[in-house]
Amino acid sequence: MKTTTSLLLAALAFLSLTLSGQPTAALVLPQNPLTPEERRGKQIYVFGTSPQGREIVASVGNAGLEVPANVMACANCHGIHGQGKPEGSIRPSNLTWASLSRPDSDASSPKRIHPAYTDQSLAAAITQGTDPAGNRLRNVMPRFQISADDLADLIAYLKRLGNDRDPGVSDNKIVIGTILPKGSLAVMGQSIKAVLTAYFSEVNSQGGIYNRSIDFKFVETADTPAATRTAVEHFLQSEQVFALTGAFVAGSEKDIVTLMDQQDVPLIGPLTLYPQTGEPLNRQVFYLLSGLREQARALIDFAAKQAGPKKTGVTIVYPRTDLNLGTIETIREQSQKDVLSAPQVYEYATGHFDPAEAVKRLRQSTPDAVFFLGSSEEALAFLREAEKLSWFPSIYGPAAAAGSAMFEAPVGFDRKIFISFPTSPADQSAAGTHEFQALTEKYKLPQQNLAVQISIYSAAKVLVEGLKLAGKDLSREGLIRSLEGLREYQTGLTPPLTYGPDRRIGALGAYVITIDLKAKKFVSASDWIAPN
Repeated sequence: MKTTTSLLLAALAFLSLTLSGQPTAALVLPQNPLTPEERRGKQIYVFGTSPQGREIVASVGNAGLEVPANVMACANCHGIHGQGKPEGSIRPSNLTWASLSRPDSDASSPKRIHPAYTDQSLAAAITQGTDPAGNRLRNVMPRFQISADDLADLIAYLKRLGNDRDPGVSDNKIVIGTILPKGSLAVMGQSIKAVLTAYFSEVNSQGGIYNRSIDFKFVETADTPAATRTAVEHFLQSEQVFALTGAFVAGSEKDIVTLMDQQDVPLIGPLTLYPQTGEPLNRQVFYLLSGLREQARALIDFAAKQAGPKKTGVTIVYPRTDLNLGTIETIREQSQKDVLSAPQVYEYATGHFDPAEAVKRLRQSTPDAVFFLGSSEEALAFLREAEKLSWFPSIYGPAAAAGSAMFEAPVGFDRKIFISFPTSPADQSAAGTHEFQALTEKYKLPQQNLAVQISIYSAAKVLVEGLKLAGKDLSREGLIRSLEGLREYQTGLTPPLTYGPDRRIGALGAYVITIDLKAKKFVSASDWIAPN
């Protein structure tokens, strides 16, 4: 945890260098938790997919056109809460059990009389398209080919549908939370708290979200990832939190992301260098910027373009950590995609880097490019040893592994050091800068941790945009779907953010800069690179 936190701090500090001269009613408590059957049924209702991996097929119209059920999931027409979503002349039925269990409950056909639905007649409606009186339902209502077990789960959930409300939402409030670092990072935690308090106060002063005010809560990290997870889990339950934003998860990524999945809690814009975007995709978590892996892909693309048809020899120098292993695998994959030579690796124990030994070993194979994933101090020591042997390969690394120390690199590496940045001052519009400055001045935000404040502020803006798009009938699933629809969203302080059903990093890519060692300044080396 200490290593990942240190890397995040280094990245934020280095990003701050590029910003120099820039601005500084009672809640509705949930019902009893869904049973396992009801949770499985909810997946079928919302997504049209079987938790057991079984096939579900929807047949539509007189011709019986068959499509996968996920194309025509129940919630698509009847809504997340089952109230029905009228579209043109089509008025889908109310599927809450309070409606289904009444006689003549088909509100879309008031002249059609039928008894109340039972488990058996509801099963017939789903699979055969008939109501309890044997009347045919309209052709727009699909008939589903579904296993008996999945059908039972779906019916179990339909009985809970009308009362299945997410915690943290009432007629006049939405509870939003965050996770603050403590101890040596307490100052950063106070910056996070100050920005979110200020921003949500502004939102509330302007009427909130559909007349709901945002009630901001926070919890602090603990001494270990497991203890942090326990603290956050208790926080979500005791405070009835609807969603999290701007949470500090560095060092606890896997624990917190897993918890968000298990609790179905959306998390927007967590502070981390290691977005968890593997398969299966965690739908709840939305990241703003690329982490180390995504930045590494952009660097490899840049290196391949620099090399042209030449086969570039690549060596990766890295301290031994589990998280670094994922980055190394990413570099290997991207090198293969970009037809570069398979990278060699030089591994060392964290905190025990011998620059002279590293240079001696690597000099034997004379790689054209060195990807350095250690600290900026270690990188500088490596470059000074390389200078002694008059060896000046191109050096690549993410912002987290760089720092102001790199300005002191030997002049032989002038414009041969390439660093990836997930954002740049060029992304900051005049309107975005003015808005952030106004918030800073009005609420007297701290002067420290500028890069952190910008990230947290941007995360909160994305959350609020998602809440607005989700509409008044708010749900966690509605928030997730609205965020999945964001395209080129402008925060005013970051690159444009785009999400989708299969995309959870808003600005997927990086800039590459180099260092003019004579003038001791950064120089742009590329436009935005979105890895192929």
